[in-house]
Amino acid sequence: MVGPTASGKSSLGVYLAQKCGGEIISADSRQVYRGLNIGSGKVTKKEMAGVPHHLLDVASPKKQFSADDFVKHSERAIKDITESDLIYQVTFRAQLPPVPIVVGGTGFYTDALLGRITLPQVPPNQKLREQLEQKTVEQLFKQLKKLDPNRAKTIEPYHKRRLIRAIEIAKYPNKLLTTGKNHRGDASMKYDVLWLGLKPNTEKLKKNIHTRLLARLKQGMVAEAKRLHARGLSYKRMEELGLEYRSLAKFLQKKISKKELEEEIERGNWLYAKRQMRWFKRNPDIHWVKSPPDSRAGKTEALRLARKFLKD
Repeated sequence: MVGPTASGKSSLGVYLAQKCGGEIISADSRQVYRGLNIGSGKVTKKEMAGVPHHLLDVASPKKQFSADDFVKHSERAIKDITESDLIYQVTFRAQLPPVPIVVGGTGFYTDALLGRITLPQVPPNQKLREQLEQKTVEQLFKQLKKLDPNRAKTIEPYHKRRLIRAIEIAKYPNKLLTTGKNHRGDASMKYDVLWLGLKPNTEKLKKNIHTRLLARLKQGMVAEAKRLHARGLSYKRMEELGLEYRSLAKFLQKKISKKELEEEIERGNWLYAKRQMRWFKRNPDIHWVKSPPDSRAGKTEALRLARKFLKD
């Protein structure tokens, strides 16, 4: 279940899990970190509605969690979910075994896990990293656009760590990065996959982003960032986490005003949503749910596709 930020993936994922007997694997590059709850939009216990969720709160925000880490953790989660089928069927009298449902907007993570891409086997280049670290994000992004224009279209342009890693990969002479087609039955794919996607129209998505921002501010997003810093998360690292946390770090250091904080987060999320859609549009196997995901028609459409896939 993929789509841009604020498109309704989490709630529709829970609905499908309830109806199909599944467990959710969160594919979000910020929700893996402990303590990044409000700012990352992490699903709450109430919103989980009893559905098991994996890949939440598995890493310290002080440390980097890579796509390779995500794949390894998720593969273990998939194994745990699928191997529990006998217990699940006996307990819940279900006709189908539990199914892993990957839900998230970090396209690089989902593609790496589900076999659309093979992660580049590029070792760290400490000397290059030290050189790149001296550059601004604007300079790094400009360099990446020259080296790898396609990656520049989908990367978060203010995420310094990811920019450095992307340049490191682009400059490596024998990097391995392949893209799969993800057709069912293709031996190169790791799993049989049904791709469902959500893409609200521009007006709806912008409204969702604005409404969600106001809700997060009311829930205490600024206070959350203060707690993270008080517990040892540096402002530099907070900025590296991107999006809301980058702006929150600037606000707490009094570099921007409250109004600028809100404007920057809203603008950043909209630009992020556009980058996400550019990434997902490259996948021809996504079945785009035509109706709103929170509507009866949207849920019915997604459930019909899921049940047909599981039956086949």
